[in-house]
Amino acid sequence: MPWWIPFLLFQLQPPLEIPEKNPHTTAADVEMGKRLYLGRCGGCHGPTGDGGKGANLAVAVLPRAASDRALYRIIRYGIPDTEMPGSLMDPHELWQTVAFVRSLGQVPAVAITGNAEAGAEVFRNKGACLGCHALGNEGGRMGPSLSGIGGRRGAGHLRAKIVDPASDVPDPFRLVQLTTKAGKAVRGIRLNEDTYSIQIRDFNGNPQSFWKADVAAMTSEKKTNMPSYRNKLSETELNDLVAFLASEKGNR
Repeated sequence: MPWWIPFLLFQLQPPLEIPEKNPHTTAADVEMGKRLYLGRCGGCHGPTGDGGKGANLAVAVLPRAASDRALYRIIRYGIPDTEMPGSLMDPHELWQTVAFVRSLGQVPAVAITGNAEAGAEVFRNKGACLGCHALGNEGGRMGPSLSGIGGRRGAGHLRAKIVDPASDVPDPFRLVQLTTKAGKAVRGIRLNEDTYSIQIRDFNGNPQSFWKADVAAMTSEKKTNMPSYRNKLSETELNDLVAFLASEKGNR
């Protein structure tokens, strides 16, 4: 039997009546939910839920899932047109995962000790962050947009990315080097890729698209063009930069 048939049958089952409130919230449920989360969700959302490839879950209110029912449905069915998939967990496991995710918002956030106003100066000047990242209508496109980053990522995650950016490189921003059969060599950031083509932004900021049938060699590196600021910024400057990014809620 093809692997996808059980998944399809599961998806076609009639939806159950989903309670508004989580019926499984004991300490044992939360502990089991933690195990399920770490095995299925932690790779994208981070082991403590403060974000990574996926959204920051360590917040008091989840924008897409204010109610337990809404969170259950997102875990169960995923979010269309995003990288958030559905799940084959049974209803009890889904509720246990909901219970653990809710507990993430109750964990004290990493303290923000810096000065956001001073951090804005670091961001624009010494950090030169706009050279690669967009913020509102400003900045470059070689790195992910930072508009609203404070609403998507926790302060702990932001600090980790500043001092060790290579620890978790999003797939769309990995470095790619390819050579066409005609001998053209291109190195840049992968923007998109499917079975037949790949799109790259070169280091001059120009998007380029190639048919894979025309490519002689290609390598994708789990590397980033972003430097570490561990030894570039003082501790005060680092704290200020984190404070500024954490304050950026996309209201520009």
